[in-house]
Amino acid sequence: MTTTDPHTEPHTDLYTIASIDQLEALFGEVGEASRKKEVDHIHPVYRSLIEASPFAILATVGPGGLDASPRGDPPGFVAVENAKTLLLPERRGNNRIDSLRNIVADPRVGLLFLIPGVGETLRVNGRARISTAPELLQRFVMAGQPPKCVLVIEVDAVYFQCARAIQRSNLWQPIAQGAPRGVPSPGSMLAALTDSAIDGAQYDRDLPERQRSTLY
Repeated sequence: MTTTDPHTEPHTDLYTIASIDQLEALFGEVGEASRKKEVDHIHPVYRSLIEASPFAILATVGPGGLDASPRGDPPGFVAVENAKTLLLPERRGNNRIDSLRNIVADPRVGLLFLIPGVGETLRVNGRARISTAPELLQRFVMAGQPPKCVLVIEVDAVYFQCARAIQRSNLWQPIAQGAPRGVPSPGSMLAALTDSAIDGAQYDRDLPERQRSTLY
């Protein structure tokens, strides 16, 4: 007897969009501005957004699946080497290196740049390689520490995303200091996920100092 993976079986109900034609009919024509804002290089106006951004999300794909993870440093932490090349330093983290594992197997990457207070975001698609060239590492030293490596990203497409998602989410609206956020702490999540094999309270007590001492 053979079995099928339900995640790969096509849906056949009347309300599932299963073709590009259906999808385009649902959303309609792409506006002229939406087409013309995409270019294959870092235009000077897009460079200004990259240089103002302190935060980006890096998307990758590989044999183990998809990954999207945050990257951040002072504004301009992603360097525009030239109109077709970006340099992204890889700082120390949790050593899972999910993004880097994917890049070794498949160089395709996507970047989403955010700028606090700005509704528009910037999207970059390209192909990355991982470099440990000493001269590159030295360019990105922070607090006396070089990055572990640098992603050299060859740019394929760049365009800005309109502000609607930021506006709908009120992402940049001020939040009252000390207001309850309704989300669990890192320690409480780990305690729940490990049936308390990890002491969540102790983890939370140690975390601020560990983060300060290992930031770079």
